[in-house]
Amino acid sequence: MTNDIFSKVRSEFSVALARLDEELKKIRTGRAHPSMLDGITVTAYGAEMPLVAVGTVSAPEAQTLQITPFDAGNLQAVAQAIRDDQSLGLNPVDDGRVIRIQVPALTTERRQQLVKQLGEKSEECLVRMRGVRHEALKEAKKAAGDKTISQDDEHRLEKQIDELMGEMKSKVDESISAKEKEILTL
Repeated sequence: MTNDIFSKVRSEFSVALARLDEELKKIRTGRAHPSMLDGITVTAYGAEMPLVAVGTVSAPEAQTLQITPFDAGNLQAVAQAIRDDQSLGLNPVDDGRVIRIQVPALTTERRQQLVKQLGEKSEECLVRMRGVRHEALKEAKKAAGDKTISQDDEHRLEKQIDELMGEMKSKVDESISAKEKEILTL
């Protein structure tokens, strides 16, 4: 019973950490990177589709992104979808075949805003993990009350979960500080 609870906690912590990593990939650094456009959806063929399903995204230069649609008819839809995403603040230019985006250098003010966003993402992840921890401890307490596990097992499980929470918190802190360093590097 305690192993089931612990493995469930470990699994949910890993999911929260993976979600944080995905969110961090979307936060822009000083360099152009194809993953900056991962959250873009394009209206093509009468349906909402992720950008990668409509074309290829590459970064031929440090400050340039290039999107090559599989179908030239979707060129305007792709450009409009990128323009509509205000959080990116990018202005795509198309030449009839490909879309090029000059990624402007980050200002100091913008870098500070991004670092603040990192703090928010970190806190969201930790709140999610604390919720998982709380539910697991509640489940262990109930199991101890129902006499399906002993009090010692409950305390041992609580200690294991707290240790795992500490490990995961340090992984979150490592990820955040690495991304912060990346953002603040000129």
